[in-house]
Amino acid sequence: MKSLTSIKDPVYIKKEHYNIFDKFFLKIIRDERDLPFVYLTAQITLTMIPLGILLYFPVFSGGIWVAMALLYLFLNNLYFKGPFGLMLHCNCHNKLYKKEYEPLNYYLPWFVGLFFGQTPQTYFSHHIGMHHVENNLPPDKSSTMFYKRDSFRSFLHYFLSFLLIGIFELSDYFIKKKRDKLLKNSIIGEVSFFLLCLALSLINFKATLVVFILPFLISRFIMMLGNWTQHAFIDAKEPGNSYKNSITCINVKYNKKCWNDGYHISHHLKPTLHWTEHPLEFMRTKDKYAENKAIVFDGLDFLKVFFFLMRKRYDILAANFVNINEVYKSKEEVIEFLKSRTKRISREKEVFSVATVKA
Repeated sequence: MKSLTSIKDPVYIKKEHYNIFDKFFLKIIRDERDLPFVYLTAQITLTMIPLGILLYFPVFSGGIWVAMALLYLFLNNLYFKGPFGLMLHCNCHNKLYKKEYEPLNYYLPWFVGLFFGQTPQTYFSHHIGMHHVENNLPPDKSSTMFYKRDSFRSFLHYFLSFLLIGIFELSDYFIKKKRDKLLKNSIIGEVSFFLLCLALSLINFKATLVVFILPFLISRFIMMLGNWTQHAFIDAKEPGNSYKNSITCINVKYNKKCWNDGYHISHHLKPTLHWTEHPLEFMRTKDKYAENKAIVFDGLDFLKVFFFLMRKRYDILAANFVNINEVYKSKEEVIEFLKSRTKRISREKEVFSVATVKA
């Protein structure tokens, strides 16, 4: 177990000097704390995307094409994937550009996102229109409640279900909720992406496989791995309590690279809270975390938590568990507590409701 000492995750520090580019972008974005998003978008636009487009040119072939393809896959899936995906996530909750520059807010989901396998509008519709509304409870089609959450076999079932029928379940949800706009947007985005892939495959299937199809499959796998881990530990008695159905990961490189995404509990409690505010919000409300027996890991990001969970290494998870206010007396007690939170929850217990716990 670890004691809660200091937080090393990024918070906003106002720049002392702004260069000419900063001054220009500050005129069009809503929040100067999101200036890094503009530069990340520019990096992707000027490096990875042109490289992907060049793969369609017949002038490149043989070993040169393979080297370019490998570089593209590296940039896409290992270098930019996390930062871009969580930037898109932040922009779904808080738009990047001011109202008078509204068309610019379509650039990420409708153009840049395509290269990462993000079908336009589907992520927004699923995440904002369903996941946050239902908070991992049964109506949430990506709910983890009914799975054994330390089982890789259960995770594969969870992932394949989402991959193969996820859009149909999401559409069914919106139909039942009579949310026609979200239904239309998610279907248009999904169909548009697949039609694009089909058309480009007729031109150059090999390039389309590398540039769009593989990133699509990897993105969906990573997204479901993330959601699985974020909601792997659930209190069956209060599954709608965000303190008790989500986790928080602090003091990890992941938070520096991916905009404090490790603070998933506070994100569900306050979905529009700016990414730079989560560490301070966590420290301000740490007593609430202790009171609700919230699960916080220090030094483990979601990928590591997933890995140790699949190996059932509760000893390692417990060693990195943050014992806020010294609630737990021993490592063994923490291990039993963590195990109790990953058990499959019976569908027969239809007593689920979103808790009204406030941060």
